[in-house]
Amino acid sequence: MTGTETVADTAVEETTGAAGVPTAVWAGLMLDCPDAKELATFYAELTGWGVGGADDEGAWAFLSPPGTEIMIGFQRVADYRPPRWPDQEAPQQVHLDFRVADLPTAIGRAEELGATQAEFQPGGERWRVLLDPAGHPFCLCPPAPADAG
Repeated sequence: MTGTETVADTAVEETTGAAGVPTAVWAGLMLDCPDAKELATFYAELTGWGVGGADDEGAWAFLSPPGTEIMIGFQRVADYRPPRWPDQEAPQQVHLDFRVADLPTAIGRAEELGATQAEFQPGGERWRVLLDPAGHPFCLCPPAPADAG
């Protein structure tokens, strides 16, 4: 890198084909759940992003951070079985991390929306692992240190 490029610029350069077009661009992440619209509403309320689309039957839904084309999608699956974190009998496979300005306030809001705190807390009081209404673990983390990066 020359100092003016970003990591994202470098990543695109390394994955482009002969025509300079990226082979693939990350669009988002999909989470399985019993009711997509319900889970999308939970995360929309938690993040303030708003549900970008959903069908009325709860089969699919998505939300996107403002100013991006990236999405977090939700899809209903029959006989959904939530992960049992940290037990690996039904592993999490993926989880979301969110930075929050005030950890206790954010935990309270997440709980009001239907999240529960996980019994196992590997971060102690530094960050908290919660379970969304469908059982997916996610973390609420304090702001990044100003000197990070």
